[in-house]
Amino acid sequence: MRTSIATVALSGTLEEKLRAAAEAGFDAVELFEDDLIASPLSPERIRSLARELGLGIELYQPFRDVEALPPELFERGLRRARHTFQLMNRLGATTLLVCSNCSAEAMDDDALAAEQLRRLAEVAADHGIRIAYEALAWGRYVDDELHAWRIIAAADHPALGLCLDSFHTLSRRSDPSAIRRIPGEKIFFVQLADAPRLNADVLEWSRHHRCFPGEGGFDLAGFVAEVLATGYRGPLSLEVFNDVFRQADPRHTAVHAMRSLLALQEGLGLRPAPPPAELRGWALVEIAVDDRSAPAAAELLGSLGFSRAARHRLEPVELWRQGEIRILLDARGRPSAGGGTGPRLSALALRSDDPDRSARRARALLAPPRPLRPEVMGEDAVELVAPDGTSLLLCPAGGTGSRVTGFRPLPAATAPRPDAGLSHIDHVELGQPLDRFEEALLFFRSVLGMRLEESQELTAPEGLIRGRSVSSPSGEVRIALTAPLVEGGRAPGGQHLALACGDVFATARALRALGAPILPVPGNYYEHLAASAELEPDLIEAMREHGILCDRDRHGGTLFHLYTAALGRLRFEVVQRVGGYRGLGAANAFVWRAARRARRGR
Repeated sequence: MRTSIATVALSGTLEEKLRAAAEAGFDAVELFEDDLIASPLSPERIRSLARELGLGIELYQPFRDVEALPPELFERGLRRARHTFQLMNRLGATTLLVCSNCSAEAMDDDALAAEQLRRLAEVAADHGIRIAYEALAWGRYVDDELHAWRIIAAADHPALGLCLDSFHTLSRRSDPSAIRRIPGEKIFFVQLADAPRLNADVLEWSRHHRCFPGEGGFDLAGFVAEVLATGYRGPLSLEVFNDVFRQADPRHTAVHAMRSLLALQEGLGLRPAPPPAELRGWALVEIAVDDRSAPAAAELLGSLGFSRAARHRLEPVELWRQGEIRILLDARGRPSAGGGTGPRLSALALRSDDPDRSARRARALLAPPRPLRPEVMGEDAVELVAPDGTSLLLCPAGGTGSRVTGFRPLPAATAPRPDAGLSHIDHVELGQPLDRFEEALLFFRSVLGMRLEESQELTAPEGLIRGRSVSSPSGEVRIALTAPLVEGGRAPGGQHLALACGDVFATARALRALGAPILPVPGNYYEHLAASAELEPDLIEAMREHGILCDRDRHGGTLFHLYTAALGRLRFEVVQRVGGYRGLGAANAFVWRAARRARRGR
């Protein structure tokens, strides 16, 4: 099926929007009137540019408030329509979106609406144009697709059909199965948008909070399935009004949009893709540093009980180990995607059941692997790039899970450093720019087949934080994604490496002996625990002594965790899970973030 995107869903000039849509692989666009008005290009040049880019202009929109009007107002609208039809002929667009009337002059008269829409369709047909009538969820009298269809059927003109928009149907909680009553040949166009479930004015909800398929609370797969059951085989188009997307880089947004549409089509069996391969845990993580931060990073890793195990033969890259944890300390000073060379998680290596299948799936979903860095990983690994620029290395799950190449083992120390009881990587957190948060969630869900966990809003001294984690079906890989909740927010921007242990109290004692800079926790936190949690006083006192936090879930699981001072924007956490606890300790986010801010201030 042909794919399309509304120009209103992208930022930039009309030329930038068209180029972004073409580069992302869309077949066509819906041209929004405001984009045309603001463009210095003539309609003929826009038509020519679209053709050069391989794009059709499937729809011109919107045309408002034309039906069920007093005669003199309708004639005025008809004059406006004739000018629009001439303009569309110059653009090469063949379908006009007509929205159900919202004006105070509209009358509750279906017969009059049908008569006037038929006259409009007659004039449109003379220009080779079709009319796609759309029931707006906030229409004055026509606000659902079956009502609109009854008017279209009464008008009975071949150039008049229906435009279906998933938002208008699903925001009103209408039953999409009713769409099957509409003949597929009379559905002229289908627009898709997801949205979170909100208790908000439907117009404000629509104008500011739509998102791409799979990112909200709507059953878009069910909606499209009902549409296809009518026999409709026209374009599937994304019409998304969203404050963040309309400020983001249009190239990223267009790829993000197309990936969401490809994933939706895959779920419906319209466009097959290789199934995702199961992720079986962490092979290693890479921390990028520069000349200034490299000594501090090495000192911190040592205080956490890690030992320097190997050094690369040609590059300033070191391998540090403890338990099953392997950390590469990369001192080449490479800039990050957002600029800067300070300490950061630059690569995550994951064990995959089938890296080659993951690579084929990534290509199908517009995330092609990039050439692997031969100085670090073996040839049997695959390297993908997350939306924030983090490298994702997928290596075979068998054996050691990854083959680090080009390293020379260091001689064993005469007095080996004791470890701290850290066993494996529990999870990582990747702070995202506000305009990449949804894109990142979609990437991990669609490309890597990870599951979305519950969405959360967290408070921090720097501002509100939006958080959501993704996990592999097996639960062996967890990645938390965070972003500022509002544009301009300073939180969080950081990264987080959580390391698991079997006994957090024993590990805390070992860390203190090693000189690890454990983040102090305010005494008020433990006073609160004593009053609200069913914990023994001795346990609370031991937690206070070591700066340990505690969280419990509704299933009886418990998390004990502590934090160290940060290395630039990179934080380290030590966790012990008890009783099947599956969360990430979000209830304590404000406490440790405030403690970290206070320490930084001092």
